[in-house]
Amino acid sequence: MTQTMRAIEISEPGGPEVLKPCTRPIPEAAAGQVVLKLAYAGVNRPDALQRAGLYAPPPTASDLPGLEGAGEVVALGEGVSGIAVGDHVCALLPGGGYAEYVATPAAHCLPVPKGMDLKQAACLPETFFTVWSNVFQRGGLRAGERFLIHGGSSGIGTTAIQLACAFGARVFVTVGSEEKAKACLDLGAERAIVYRDEDFVEVMRAEGGADLILDMVGGLYIPRNFRALADDGRLVQIAFLQGAKVEVNFSDLMRRRLTMTGSTLRPQSDLAKARIADALRADVWPLLDAGRVAPVMDSEFPLDQAAAAHARMEASGHIGKIVLKVA
Repeated sequence: MTQTMRAIEISEPGGPEVLKPCTRPIPEAAAGQVVLKLAYAGVNRPDALQRAGLYAPPPTASDLPGLEGAGEVVALGEGVSGIAVGDHVCALLPGGGYAEYVATPAAHCLPVPKGMDLKQAACLPETFFTVWSNVFQRGGLRAGERFLIHGGSSGIGTTAIQLACAFGARVFVTVGSEEKAKACLDLGAERAIVYRDEDFVEVMRAEGGADLILDMVGGLYIPRNFRALADDGRLVQIAFLQGAKVEVNFSDLMRRRLTMTGSTLRPQSDLAKARIADALRADVWPLLDAGRVAPVMDSEFPLDQAAAAHARMEASGHIGKIVLKVA
């Protein structure tokens, strides 16, 4: 008899209300994979894009939403080493995190940092994989550089602030309210720009320009980002909340030797994600173990209230990470 689990599925493309409780077979571990019994799952904007029908999962991934979680290893696939049944880990998931059990590559699992519980650990993988690969590997952030983060109070933003500060960069952020500005300053940002009151282009130009910008807004922010960059500056694009199409004069890019790049995490190969995990284990996990960096927690919802969690995220009032309590 097939064993089953509780899960949340997308009944049809749409708003948060299309997230429905369901029962699914417990997944099995393929070669190189582990099965986790999840305690918590992180909630991220790609989950909402998938729910809306705008971000299809890879062909081999679960159709259930959920790209990160933490829990106990309960099964090992063929060829897995360095991890054992009973270990507590957090993991980047190909999908399927809104469920009691999930299968994921063993190479995408990381130990729960010292002093952290599973709730905190569930908030690490998606944001830390994204920030490390885009800000440090792709964007090349170095100590002393001026770094502008759009959406500083988001899960990505609060992670980027802490890591950039830990590695000696000067951090500037844009936010939507004074409350969010204070939260970012408390994390180590040098300046928080409330975008309704100030122009980030003017602020950054007065500072000499940003050496690196991390942007998830897109739209009309793209040409403004070019103006806010210092000569030889870099723009890393990781999302387009205000649209991916805009008219841009690229002569500035050539004349001022700017670089524009970007990436999405989910479509990358298992090997590419495993290499990011290895870099995090070596360069970032010691910071987490020492308590120098930690996830900023916003709110917790039971698994069967995933729709409410999505509504909270899409209202943009949250600061830091939203989690689902699975078990």
